[in-house]
Amino acid sequence: MARHDDHDESRAVQTLGAAVRDARRRLGLSVQALSERAGVSFGLVSQLERGLGNPSLQSIQRLAGALGVPAGQLLDEPAGDLAVVPAERRHVMPPAPGLPRDQQAVRELLTPRGEAMLQLIRSTLPPGFSNEQRPFRHIGTECVTVESGVLVVAQGDRRVELHAGDTVTYRCSEAHWWANGHDDVTVVLGAVTPFER
Repeated sequence: MARHDDHDESRAVQTLGAAVRDARRRLGLSVQALSERAGVSFGLVSQLERGLGNPSLQSIQRLAGALGVPAGQLLDEPAGDLAVVPAERRHVMPPAPGLPRDQQAVRELLTPRGEAMLQLIRSTLPPGFSNEQRPFRHIGTECVTVESGVLVVAQGDRRVELHAGDTVTYRCSEAHWWANGHDDVTVVLGAVTPFER
């Protein structure tokens, strides 16, 4: 049993190391630059990228923050060449902190959890939803299409109102937020890639 656990742990570290290396290279960072940005040692990053070591949760969170990705994304197995996500097995993403339960968006990841190059997310926004007080900012490009309802999207000092069928694309490195623009549920599909447009 212990041998199986050791194998699983080793595989998890290799998956984490590969995800860190790939994200670092996409951002054009050296190992030294990433270690400084994340506030972790050069040796930890170097060892991790070779599939070695046993990083703490705090170190993983710091690396994820420095890379602009959720920590969970670094830990997920990469998706295969043809990956199906059945409707009943969609991953429901954790709720955003600081919003009352009845104002939380339900965010379903439609692409495989281990996919780092492209994520497709279906968000259901309740009436009154807004994350203006907690805007997002990360590396990447996002494209959002409104399935139903009205969505307000703000990026910096620009604001647009989208209706069913409308689509907006924007850089994510500038602070941005969403709000439900009417008194019923709004449903949107959003695709996110780690590349800036």
